[in-house]
Amino acid sequence: MRRAGIAFFVVVVLLVGARFVHHARIPAPPRPDDQTFEQAKRVRIVRDVYGVPHVFGKSDADAAFGLAYAHSEDDWPTIHAVVAASTGRLGLLHASKNAIGNDWYVALVRVREQVAEQYETLSPEYRAVLEAYARGLNLYAWKHPDESDGRLFPVTGRDIAASFAHKLPYMLDVTEVISELVESRPPKPKAKAMPGSNAHAVAGWRSPDGVTRLNVNSHQPWEGPVTWYEAHVTSEEGMNMTGGTFPGAPMILHGHNDHLGWAHTVNFPDLVDVYELKLTPDGNSYVLDGKTLPLETKEAPLAVDIGVAEVHFGKPVYWSVHGPVVKTDKGAWAIRWAGIGHALHAGEQWWRMNKAASFDAWKAAMRMNAIPMFNTVYADREHIFYVYNALIPKRHEEKGLDWSGVLPGDRGDLVWKDYLAWDDLPHVEDPPSGFVQTCNATPFMTTTGPGNPRAESFPPSAGIETTLTNRSARSLALFGADGPIDRETFLRFKFDRTYAADSEIQRDAVQALLAGRNTWTDLTYWEKEALDILSTWDSKTDEHSSATTIAVLAWSHTSPHASMGFDDVAPMPPRAALKATVDWLVARFGRVSVQWGEVNRLRRGDVDIALGGGPDVLNAVRAKDDGSRLRGFQGDSYVLVIDFVQSGVTSESIHQYGASNRPDSPHYSDQARSFAALHLKPTFSETAALGAKTERSYTPLE
Repeated sequence: MRRAGIAFFVVVVLLVGARFVHHARIPAPPRPDDQTFEQAKRVRIVRDVYGVPHVFGKSDADAAFGLAYAHSEDDWPTIHAVVAASTGRLGLLHASKNAIGNDWYVALVRVREQVAEQYETLSPEYRAVLEAYARGLNLYAWKHPDESDGRLFPVTGRDIAASFAHKLPYMLDVTEVISELVESRPPKPKAKAMPGSNAHAVAGWRSPDGVTRLNVNSHQPWEGPVTWYEAHVTSEEGMNMTGGTFPGAPMILHGHNDHLGWAHTVNFPDLVDVYELKLTPDGNSYVLDGKTLPLETKEAPLAVDIGVAEVHFGKPVYWSVHGPVVKTDKGAWAIRWAGIGHALHAGEQWWRMNKAASFDAWKAAMRMNAIPMFNTVYADREHIFYVYNALIPKRHEEKGLDWSGVLPGDRGDLVWKDYLAWDDLPHVEDPPSGFVQTCNATPFMTTTGPGNPRAESFPPSAGIETTLTNRSARSLALFGADGPIDRETFLRFKFDRTYAADSEIQRDAVQALLAGRNTWTDLTYWEKEALDILSTWDSKTDEHSSATTIAVLAWSHTSPHASMGFDDVAPMPPRAALKATVDWLVARFGRVSVQWGEVNRLRRGDVDIALGGGPDVLNAVRAKDDGSRLRGFQGDSYVLVIDFVQSGVTSESIHQYGASNRPDSPHYSDQARSFAALHLKPTFSETAALGAKTERSYTPLE
């Protein structure tokens, strides 16, 4: 016993010592250059009563500096990690398999090489924005050395640009494909249904007040490097954007300015191709069009901090004319994706969209064709517009050639280089119906009546979706009905919680369970009661409904598309899904009659409140089992509703948590109750509206 106590004491001493050594040897971030301090003087940050930053700068670059500093104040740990991940140094912060995998991925897809090749091709004005954003991060790191790893600083504009080369392939599921190949599972994963994102625009003539409206409603994760952060960014060079951005992005990614606005949702064209290479016996070369070409080989420089020291090592990465190559003992596969080789220009495109003051100027920015994906809905006072934005490769169309599978890597004609022109993508402009919508579904049913694009106009290899989500079906039914759509109606449609009669949950769960009600002879008391409750369901996902609880939990067990609570469970037949649902409810609550809001929760710090909504309804919520309840983690997140009135642009918004990701901040969860109650707040995008709604005004030097 005494020896065990001594051993425990020694372990504790070693751990404490290692931690002390680790902190002692990590350098503090260096003092920024004089230009940083001069630029900081040209920036003012005004926090409104919700903690949302309103950033004012003399130039666009100054405004980007202020955005970087304000966002760092609210979520520095995430931005700090994003910088490390984008530059291939995440292993310095986390000694984990995932961190090492990220840093190897950075080398594999040639993030550093892309920055070296493309950075000087960006416009001088945009490079100034990138450099200023980097200075804002450097200033924050220097002022807060206890929060910062000096090995990552100073960062430069090139490091900020690297984040686009790092993240965009991830959004295209390139990392998922790489993981499959590393595990020697070469078939490319099929496009899957997305849990959410909604965008709607209604023309002014459909509204009694003549106001055009836009719903910006992307369904991002509620935490992590791609969660929405709200900001208002203004400069004396014409920048005045309100909307959402991600940690590390030096501009607003969707929202509105004084003239126009747009919203993004995820789309699923076939944008990633996998090629099986024919290697020579020595494994160092591959065959293309009958010729032998050397496989480019480099060593990925990897570093992991184990506490008492850094461990440096290398891992090979390979490249062919197709793109990066994954080699295993089962073979070698090359990967090619939309936007390969010019990801940095996506950031400039977003910045130019921020600066656009007219529909034509916004279209000109979109014609850069650098953002590789995302449905986009646009609105201004006079126009509504939808485009199935994507870098769709011009592929070799050949009978019997399956672009959704693994392709022969020895054919040079299959290595595409060009894309469909932006104007040739599926789009809908000012349709007779007066509305457009996109909810992760087919672009060929964007609106009702004339004006939809035609599927036969696009190549089969593009893999453009042809099916509807429940959210799109409900949008078409609601907005497509005759009659005016005033603001109250617009918001009611946006927060709709209903499943269509022919939706997947009805077909695969509810109807299947009720059909078995009279044929299953082994039903328990609890199972019979659950089916009785389910038979009363009105297809809505309100907090007070017990039938919703049965329906959504059962669907979660029958289909992966539910993405609710039980992602690690393989789909079950209806009878097994009923049993699993009842067992879960009885184990947690001791009964099966449980209101949906008692099960479905928003939890953040001291806040623990009921949520309505659910998977694939317009008021979308996804949740995971946290051991006692289902805890929301994705769905409606940052919601922004914009009114384009004759005198200007006004907007209201809500965030699922609040403006800050710091638990000690009063804005850590101050919007959560309004979010659950479906209440919006003012954005104060008109600067004069701030007035008495100002909580604090300061410069980054204060």
